[in-house]
Amino acid sequence: MVLAPLQVTADALNYTWILVVSFLIFFMHAGFAMLEAGQVRSKNVANQLTKNLLTWSVGVTVFFLIGAGVSSLVGGSGFASAASTSGTGWIDWLYGAVFAMTAATIVSGAVAGRAKLRAYITYTFLLAAVIYPVVTGITWAGAYISFGGAAFTDFAGGMIVHGMGGIAGLTAAYVLGPRMGRYNEDGSVNVIPGHSLTFAVLGTLLLAFGWYGFNVGTSAIIGGDGAFLGDQLGRVAMTTTLAMACGAMGAGLMAWVRTGKVDTLYVANGLLAGLVGITAIPHTTSWWGAFVVGGLAGVQLPLVFGFVEKRLKIDDVCAVFPVHGSAGVLGTLLYPFVAAPGVVDSVLNAFVAQAIGVAVIAAWTVLATGAIWAVLKAVGQARVTPEHEQEGLDVSEHGVETYPEFGSGDSVVADGGMVSESVRADGGSKDD
Repeated sequence: MVLAPLQVTADALNYTWILVVSFLIFFMHAGFAMLEAGQVRSKNVANQLTKNLLTWSVGVTVFFLIGAGVSSLVGGSGFASAASTSGTGWIDWLYGAVFAMTAATIVSGAVAGRAKLRAYITYTFLLAAVIYPVVTGITWAGAYISFGGAAFTDFAGGMIVHGMGGIAGLTAAYVLGPRMGRYNEDGSVNVIPGHSLTFAVLGTLLLAFGWYGFNVGTSAIIGGDGAFLGDQLGRVAMTTTLAMACGAMGAGLMAWVRTGKVDTLYVANGLLAGLVGITAIPHTTSWWGAFVVGGLAGVQLPLVFGFVEKRLKIDDVCAVFPVHGSAGVLGTLLYPFVAAPGVVDSVLNAFVAQAIGVAVIAAWTVLATGAIWAVLKAVGQARVTPEHEQEGLDVSEHGVETYPEFGSGDSVVADGGMVSESVRADGGSKDD
């Protein structure tokens, strides 16, 4: 069968677009790596970077062989592994894979500093093979969730990807328990600062750049009738940008109200929370709705982080739940209230459909994630030993130091000489 020239052109442009935005979404892993590396102790940086590298490597392979087929099976189309397809089917698989790996890598930030590498990789395998594919199977692949004629809406994964990843991270962190020294005997909290605010902000901006692929890239550029989808593309680009900006301002404002200081890390994470908040609904939200969604996603960040830290006593190292979990839930639920005129027929029906979708995804994620980490914990494979945690996971898990010049290093060579006692980065002599 020979396609009409117009159809050939439309398909070529759309699939080229899908490939480009898939590469943009893949580049978000550079952002995750820098953001998480910046928020952990210097003794755990290599471990965090390794987890990010292996999340992609293990996860994308498993999603190719198993996960894509499970999603298809749950969606009602039978098990169809990506290995059994060809041509543009592999482009579709890659597009789905970069979304899946985004959900997977979110978890690493919550369990940083104390999870065994083998435990994390085991969970990543199961998330890519079953947990995430079940979520996409009942939503994007199957569209089973609706109420009163209103279908559950999640355009680019605000709940399906980010909400799921944030809830999974919180669950895993709860099962693992907090890092050593995080809480005192009286329950008070000790701050364990990350080692590089510079890396954290760089990672934030890399993620924000890739997010245009995540949101804007979800929209095709040419419709089935050959029409240019400029209206949708423009709306998604506009709402994504405004929500991002308002998320940063909202988080900074709330931090200032609470402490009298504009916390840089809250501003950075608030920017990401604004992006997460709008990700489920950028194609339907009015311009003022983008301000509301982004602003509220930013404002909730310090509040939810404080609740998780001080009330729940869960050590979520990189704040993945307030950034991805609660912000994703918030944006998904706001869908009918901030939609442009004429989008929603019944606000009540649409809200109930959204609430059902959020509840189902959250329940499945908590049950599956909790069960896996509980089993790993029961067999003594979830958490590193106290000695290894104190030493740092870079040395105990990988045999390296990210910053060897500043380690214990009797045998470290720096600038041509042996380091025996101390290193002065400014060129001065010892005790100068």
